[in-house]
Amino acid sequence: MMFFDTILANIGDWLPRMLTSLRTTLVLTVGAFCLAFMLALLLEYLRSRRLRAARLAARLYIALARGVPILVILYLIYFALPGAGMTLSSQLSAVIGLALVYAAYLAEVFRAGLDAVPAGQREAALSSGLTPIQTFRLILLPQAVRHTIAPLVINLVSLLKDSSIAALIAVPELTLVSREIMSESFLPLQVFTLTAVLYFLLAWPASLVARAIEQRLRYPSARTSSSKSLNQLKEAQASA
Repeated sequence: MMFFDTILANIGDWLPRMLTSLRTTLVLTVGAFCLAFMLALLLEYLRSRRLRAARLAARLYIALARGVPILVILYLIYFALPGAGMTLSSQLSAVIGLALVYAAYLAEVFRAGLDAVPAGQREAALSSGLTPIQTFRLILLPQAVRHTIAPLVINLVSLLKDSSIAALIAVPELTLVSREIMSESFLPLQVFTLTAVLYFLLAWPASLVARAIEQRLRYPSARTSSSKSLNQLKEAQASA
């Protein structure tokens, strides 16, 4: 009981500071995810090109980004770049560092989504007179999106949790502020329990959404999907 009594006695002081820092955590997460999303599309585009150098560059980047710890990349951006004449704020360094790493993961998600679309649909669309861009936009992309939504949400939740690493380069996000409160109160168990609850309240609903999407996609209505694809194909042919 003393454990919860201590939390309740201090929550009026702790919670406003934590909620303010939580806003920084959300800005950090959303900013990094949006940048990673765009980089991942570029990587997947390069990887699908016929030019061998472009494919190799994209694959090499993905391998490096997945093989180097996020903290090392953050340190390189925040501490090493000033030596090369480029100084970034801690928050911008964190956004860029997280985005560089998660772009590699999202590129793999996009690749899996496009690979899940039957190859025959691409061939059928091309043979019906659609251009490659129309085929990608009208036939392949809508189906690939269905397969990538759940993994994208899962990666967003992972990014939210990994954003706590930004505390190590002094970004005033939830973990750093919790550490400051802990230093003032000398109550690490109570402070970080409340911190964990706040992270959980953000991550859990997103996880439920990802699970619901995954279950819905696991039992798709084949008739509806097939009919929808055929209708899209007919509309595309009519507009071509």
